[in-house]
Amino acid sequence: MAGVNMAQSLTHGETALPADWRDLFALTKPRVMSLVVFTALCGLLAAPVSVPPVLAFSSILAIALGAGASGALNQWYEAGLDAKMKRTAGRPLPAGRLDPQTALQFGIGLAAFSLFLMLFASNWQATLLLAVSILFYVFIYTMWLKPRTPQNIVIGGAAGAFPPLIGWVAATGSVAPLPVMLFLLIFLWTPPHFWALALFVRSDYAAAGIPMMPVVAGEKSTRRQILFYALIMAAAAIAPWPLGYTGALYGWTATILSALFVALSVQVGTRTTGEGDLMQPEKRLFAYSIAYLFILFGAVVADHWWTI
Repeated sequence: MAGVNMAQSLTHGETALPADWRDLFALTKPRVMSLVVFTALCGLLAAPVSVPPVLAFSSILAIALGAGASGALNQWYEAGLDAKMKRTAGRPLPAGRLDPQTALQFGIGLAAFSLFLMLFASNWQATLLLAVSILFYVFIYTMWLKPRTPQNIVIGGAAGAFPPLIGWVAATGSVAPLPVMLFLLIFLWTPPHFWALALFVRSDYAAAGIPMMPVVAGEKSTRRQILFYALIMAAAAIAPWPLGYTGALYGWTATILSALFVALSVQVGTRTTGEGDLMQPEKRLFAYSIAYLFILFGAVVADHWWTI
């Protein structure tokens, strides 16, 4: 177990520095958390009910803390793997700036507090969904899928798709078609987003022995699958409009943004690379995919407030 291995290495001569708040904050994966918080907030704001500001803030904070706890426990478990990859070697645990036991306690404590806060601020349904999302990310994705199958991102994408659904349920106490479709959108968005990254950091994953798609199936297969998922993701993104769950503001935004996503995916999916390739199309797709989700979810909220 990676977390245990790191703890053992520290026991045999390496001494971690006292925990610094910046290292604890880094454990929460703040860049990932920002997307989680935003999509959860959009799910809450798009719901057909009004939530008191204090309770809405507390619910979104609970989701943020739950995401942070998932990130901390992920880094605790994968500390040994992170040390083998250039992209992650500078994280607090592999760099020796943080004791693994502190990281584990921090992650568990943060998870428990996030669930207590959600139950206090909203309802048991949202609390249950938040608990499922944390457990899914830590146990199903991190511990089971990621080290075993190149489909880790496909199945594990469900963990990152929960926030808009949790936000909606925190506001309403029930599930509806629109947040389910937003869940599906993020689920289908995750493979092309992460595989674009995996293509230009393939050597890192190979060095760590992580069976990401480019390492196991090769570049050609990965590129085809990026294009495949981009196409069905685009259909899922546009679907709420013709089905009547959103208006034209969202519909046209989704259509234009998704067409550009597919165009970038075609470029990635149909090209071949040679020695010294800088992977610029892959980097463009990865960067655009993040902006895509931010703008699209912003359009969900704008469309909702435009039509009421």
